Amino acid sequence: MADDLSAVARFLYEAGTLKHARRTGWWMAGIRDPESVAEHSWRTSLIASLIAKLEGADPARAALLAVWHDTQETRTGDVNHLGKRYAAGADPQAVTADQSAGMPEVLASAIRELVAEYEAKDSREAICARDADKLECMLQGIEYKARGHEGAQRWIDNSRARLTTETGQRLADELLGQGTLDWLRAAMGETG
Repeated sequence: MADDLSAVARFLYEAGTLKHARRTGWWMAGIRDPESVAEHSWRTSLIASLIAKLEGADPARAALLAVWHDTQETRTGDVNHLGKRYAAGADPQAVTADQSAGMPEVLASAIRELVAEYEAKDSREAICARDADKLECMLQGIEYKARGHEGAQRWIDNSRARLTTETGQRLADELLGQGTLDWLRAAMGETG
């Protein structure tokens, strides 16, 4: 039935597990309790909208792609780059198809299309969303390094090197040139 929302309800519970799923790569940098996949995806979505607007792409579409970019990790977990060398990679599109099975087709097809677009990397919005993913990782690394986790430098460097948009690269330079609390000083009207 087209208006049966039981599969949608199940997916919403499933998506909630991303609040508890930790980004495992940070463990190698010595971060004991790293950010969750949901926290990462939230800021990635904000960044995607900003990059897209400045790149002349659709910011809402880029943010939507970023929202869905890691939803498959409810079923696969967050497999870090080292782990991917040894574990057979799950196809995000296949996982998404399973996750959306039983949903009203108007939703299921829209979700599958979003994930396919992100994975194809050929729309301007997907490119902006992918840069946002890298920029968010870099930004998180800067924050972890500011808390004394020197091992985060590897993630900062690797993420910075993988940015492709001009806006992403320029924003990375700005982030690297600021302190993590410069925003607070500016908000408080402090100088220097």
